[in-house]
Amino acid sequence: MLNQVAVANALAVLTAVLYALFAIVAAVSPRLFSILFDAQFFGANVASLFPKVAPSAASVLTFVIMIAMAWVLGYAWAWLYNRFAKTA
Repeated sequence: MLNQVAVANALAVLTAVLYALFAIVAAVSPRLFSILFDAQFFGANVASLFPKVAPSAASVLTFVIMIAMAWVLGYAWAWLYNRFAKTA
């Protein structure tokens, strides 16, 4: 059985770390950011959709929402896994 809170916390922390790393890469090397980000979408030019602006309140809000959603999805994933594990 998975500990639902532990899985949720781990996914939320990993999301926060990846968001921060991508933000740093975008600030330091926009070209590298484009390459890494587009690679997640099989080379589609998705990175060009991001505006080239400094971090703002909207990016902080996005950061918070991503962490919250990662936590909820991690919890739900572990809960669902535990439900299936009981029936197996």
